[in-house]
Amino acid sequence: MASILFLAIGVVVATALMASVAIHFLTPITDSGLSPQEKNCQQIANEGYRIQSIYPDSYPDELPDDDFKRLMHLDKLWITDCVNVLPAESVFSIINNVERNFFSGE
Repeated sequence: MASILFLAIGVVVATALMASVAIHFLTPITDSGLSPQEKNCQQIANEGYRIQSIYPDSYPDELPDDDFKRLMHLDKLWITDCVNVLPAESVFSIINNVERNFFSGE
C-alpha cells in the first residue's frame, strides 16, 4: 500500500515538473518582486527539482534513503509553506521558474 502511495506521489511530482518545463519555455524567468515567502518556496522547488533531476527514471521509494527523506521533507514543506499559504498564481509562477540548469551527479 505504501509503495502505491509513493508511486502516486512520484507520478504527481514528475508530471508537475514536466509541465513546468514545458511552460518554462513559454514564459520568461523573472524573480523580481518576490516576497520572502515566495523566495523560500522558490528554493524549495529548486531543491526538489534538483533531486528529481538526479534520478529522472526513479520512483520515490527507489531513491537512496537520504534523498528519499529529503524529497519527502521538501514535499511536506512545499505543501504547508507554499501551496497552503500562497495564492495559486504565485505557486504556478514559482513552478514555472524552477532553475533547470542542474546536471546529474552534481
